[in-house]
Amino acid sequence: MTGSADLLRDKVVLVVDDEPDVLDTVEEVLETCQITKAGDFETARQYLMSYSYDIVILDIMGVNGFELLQISVKRGFPTVMLTAYALTPEALEKSIRLGAVSFLPKEKMGELDEFLADVVLGGNRPVWDKLFVKLGRLFSSRFGPDWKERNRFFREFEASMRAARPPENHPS
Repeated sequence: MTGSADLLRDKVVLVVDDEPDVLDTVEEVLETCQITKAGDFETARQYLMSYSYDIVILDIMGVNGFELLQISVKRGFPTVMLTAYALTPEALEKSIRLGAVSFLPKEKMGELDEFLADVVLGGNRPVWDKLFVKLGRLFSSRFGPDWKERNRFFREFEASMRAARPPENHPS
């Protein structure tokens, strides 16, 4: 099986976060990628408007990540939200509605390459079903065990993901 480092090799990635240590950690985790780092909204906006990226990774707080997400999606870049403080069902819902392809807690930064490999393998389309499987326990521990059932958006979103899955082939 191809490793995540191979799938991500030479991908051009923009990483936006107001914490320099986060930018450095992402650069280390994605060592096979060509990384551009931005530590503030205006620098990130300029990069998004001036260059092309295979993947964009955005913090939410401190850099106005949701506004940057709208710009990134409009430009056609698969965009992943990476957050610590905005790890809430509301931020997750807003990320989905605005067109992000994935959403990761910063505590999972060490596994960022695996999550981005899912995005690449998924043809740069949203990979929410895989994310919910991988992070289901974490989300339930943070948001409460019935967080999806309590929120109509997530109930409907999960139903739409199930309906969009190709039927499984069962041997006769």
